[in-house]
Amino acid sequence: MSLNCKNVVVTGGAGFAGSHIVDLVCQRFPDAEVRVADKMTYAGDIRNILPLISANRVNLMVGDVSDTDFCHRVVKGADLVIHAAAESHVDNSFHSSLNFTKSNALGTHAMVEACRDLEVPAFVHISTDEVYGEVIDGSAPEDAPLLPTNPYSASKAAAEMIVRGYAQSFKLPVKIIRANNLYGPRQYPEKIIPRFICHMMLGRPLTLHGDGSNRRHYLAVEDFAEAVLHVAEHGTVGETYNIGTDEEYRNIHIAETIAGFFQKDLASVVEYVPDRPFNDARYSVDASKLERLGWKPRRRLADNLPDVVAWYKENFFRYEPLFGTIGDF
Repeated sequence: MSLNCKNVVVTGGAGFAGSHIVDLVCQRFPDAEVRVADKMTYAGDIRNILPLISANRVNLMVGDVSDTDFCHRVVKGADLVIHAAAESHVDNSFHSSLNFTKSNALGTHAMVEACRDLEVPAFVHISTDEVYGEVIDGSAPEDAPLLPTNPYSASKAAAEMIVRGYAQSFKLPVKIIRANNLYGPRQYPEKIIPRFICHMMLGRPLTLHGDGSNRRHYLAVEDFAEAVLHVAEHGTVGETYNIGTDEEYRNIHIAETIAGFFQKDLASVVEYVPDRPFNDARYSVDASKLERLGWKPRRRLADNLPDVVAWYKENFFRYEPLFGTIGDF
């Protein structure tokens, strides 16, 4: 299906994943008006989209997606809404869980209500593989039950239920995406890969929860953005699509690999810290449905990591002040 995209909205578009979606939207739809809706919380950075703002390719609208009036202003006249705005750092959800419910569940509700009211013809909701909960063996297909295990994933599962309810009751033309862990340039250094890179530049230890044996799949953010637009253009309304990769690593392996880029052995830099209240041992999704639709990941962490490390070295000035003021950074 070819989208008629004269007006595109990306919520959370000044953040890590959202800004990469915005980059690709501007490339794919060069004549479209692109609106970025972002609350500009700690993880939002205007520098992520500043070149596009300076070139008059993007209009930034600052506000909270849980504000229904703001949502109506944002989506008015939109042909496509990609809803990527979310609180996403699991650690934070254990001590600020209500913020996650407000941003992720209530924010999604306000957004779909505005889209229903203004008859937006296409809505893509960005969810997470964490809604499936712990997947010890194999991979979760899209019809697997949702079994969230922490406040973050619970808020994302709740958001999905709201989206699904609007699709069923009001025929809202939605498509849902559940993706693996992402990595790449511009990721706020609360997540393991950029945090470890920054710690190595500062000579700080690489802190691992528990024994570091937890396993995660890592998807390049550029592949993720391509998958989002592929679903927007070719996916079936009402369907859910997993975005995944076969690249699976234990946290301790990520630490060892990054230490190696700085000519350090793991034993000399690792520090084990108490685990989260609950920390899923493994996530894994079956992405064959999306692959049958014509998308496959084109990048691999082992190949990309040198460029990611180089980006953080070149842009460390963005994040350096954080490490003098924020506790476990």
